[in-house]
Amino acid sequence: MIDNPVSRRLRVLAFDPSLSTRLETQTINELTLSIPWEQLTLGPVGEYIEVVDYDPASGVFYDPVDLDHPYLLAQDGLPPSESNPQFHQQMAYAVAMTTIRQFERALGRVAFWSDRSERLANGRYIDQFVRRLRIYPHALRDSNAYYSPSKKALLFGYFPIALMDEYNTPGTLVFNCSSHDIIAHEVTHALLDGVHPRFNEPSNPDVYAFHEAFADIVALFQHFSYPAVLESQINATQGSLQTENLLSQLAQQFGRATGRGSAIRDAPGGVDTETGEWEPRKPDPHALEGTYEAHDRGAILVAAVFRAFLLIYRAASADLFRIASSGTGILPEGSLHPDLARRLAKEAAKCASRVLQMCIRAIDYCPPVNITFGDFLRGILTADLDYVPEDTAGYRTVFIQSFREWGIHPRGVSSMGINELIWPSGDDLYNDLVNRVTDVAGPKDYMKKNLLNVAKKDTDWSLGSDRYKVWQAQAQLRKKFWRWLLAGDNYGRYYAELFGLVIHDYLAPRTVYRNEYNEPTIEVHAVRPALRRTKDGSIITDLVVEITQRRRGYFDHAEQEKMDQQGDPLPRDEHGDFIYRAGATILIDPATQTVRRVMRTQGTIANNDELERVRCFLLNINNQGDNAFDAGLAKSFRLRKSFLRNEPFALLHRRME
Repeated sequence: MIDNPVSRRLRVLAFDPSLSTRLETQTINELTLSIPWEQLTLGPVGEYIEVVDYDPASGVFYDPVDLDHPYLLAQDGLPPSESNPQFHQQMAYAVAMTTIRQFERALGRVAFWSDRSERLANGRYIDQFVRRLRIYPHALRDSNAYYSPSKKALLFGYFPIALMDEYNTPGTLVFNCSSHDIIAHEVTHALLDGVHPRFNEPSNPDVYAFHEAFADIVALFQHFSYPAVLESQINATQGSLQTENLLSQLAQQFGRATGRGSAIRDAPGGVDTETGEWEPRKPDPHALEGTYEAHDRGAILVAAVFRAFLLIYRAASADLFRIASSGTGILPEGSLHPDLARRLAKEAAKCASRVLQMCIRAIDYCPPVNITFGDFLRGILTADLDYVPEDTAGYRTVFIQSFREWGIHPRGVSSMGINELIWPSGDDLYNDLVNRVTDVAGPKDYMKKNLLNVAKKDTDWSLGSDRYKVWQAQAQLRKKFWRWLLAGDNYGRYYAELFGLVIHDYLAPRTVYRNEYNEPTIEVHAVRPALRRTKDGSIITDLVVEITQRRRGYFDHAEQEKMDQQGDPLPRDEHGDFIYRAGATILIDPATQTVRRVMRTQGTIANNDELERVRCFLLNINNQGDNAFDAGLAKSFRLRKSFLRNEPFALLHRRME
């Protein structure tokens, strides 16, 4: 009996087709990716991905590629082609699977797409498992590409070039599905939505900006996992990576074809509009002030992360520069010695991989709603502290330095020291609770025992697990947590307070959503596993629990005050002008029944100051500006089924042009 292969090799473009037509980049633009082996059907269709190649504008179904055809298996798939639909299908699948594997490796679990909600006849909703993300390579005749949360699909556009320059020929077509960066970016949107679906609801200027920045970060640092590309750019920059280079740029062809003259985004710099020359971008602690458009604001977060990477890489490679320059640290002009280029590329790849893993792991350490850049910094630091307690290389210090230089800091912390920035442990919050609440019956060990039947790990959650069975097990655990927090013994209610939830009727304004017993409701959105191997080789197993509450918000202050003080319960179909949410992400060790970390939103659901912040953002008060959709955003929240609410990324990405 012959075992299945371990991997499947497929050819893709490292960047996009435009680099294959230039002599200096032709040789590095074709890659062969190693994809974990799986049985595929025509499309291709696998465990995670279903490629459906229908072109509505032309009314054509393109023949699906058969990646199991012996001829294609023998030659690592189809050769790169700018106009072959079957190659577009192959590339979309290969890059998507590579991106998925990055997340699985960092988070230590199988990936999930966000659930599809179905409304029942009684008005309630049930969640449905979404096994595959659909990819439509030729969905739009438009200069756009986006992830659709409602369709659980990626839709890529294509468009004709209308301008002529050294890069563009009028009348030719640009296919967004042939851009490595655009595919990775859109898949990341879908993966992040599978972890934090409430990040699709804008409640402050950072929410959509974070979605865009995080997708850019993943696409950007995937460049560093390709040795030939990396060595080429190490040579081109004399090993510094601080000057203009392909590794730090995203979607070159799209940017030039839409009249930008350069890539869509460039982490360390950009082309000066007056001189036409590329210039490095210096850290600016005031950059966030007055910058509200999602992509522009997100670019500041990307710049902060990339600067952290550059500082880490510079420190890691300093000895190589000293050796190669006889102690001066300044290399002579000309090409690098091949051995030096390989060593520098190895260091850059190692540093980039660590930074990318730090960023992906951090999404398990962020509050489930109302994300800010400062929350993300705290998530990066706390996740890395759990991964490697001794920060001998200073990675966490570098992130604090870089974020401070770009003016990014969390609200509600007393300093930018590491001890103040890491999220609190369960013990920290418990001790605080005991000091504030005199009727906590304790002791803590008994509270811990009450978690035994809730947080017990009773299923196989390895990367080889059946995803549907894991999803079912998570659904059962969600119900257990929900019942325990609301209907369990007093200890469940003490834990609810520990997590920042408001579950007592007398503490909650009337606008907080309630159940049939007039108690404030909670939503246990997720109970998912995370199995991580730490730096020293040990295994950390966590249950990551996301809990949120919701409250009706009104744009008019007088109406808000009136509804908050309403004597009778509000009708179930009364939703106000917008929804304000608060909650927490909790990490629980199922072996020791320890609440390891709690990541709470800035305020509870009863906090009027935080409600006012969301109101000001939606109404563009105090120049919190742009709000992704300008004046239309507030109106869209009144219209519950508005396209603005259901397809946020379609409109966000439409504004890239």
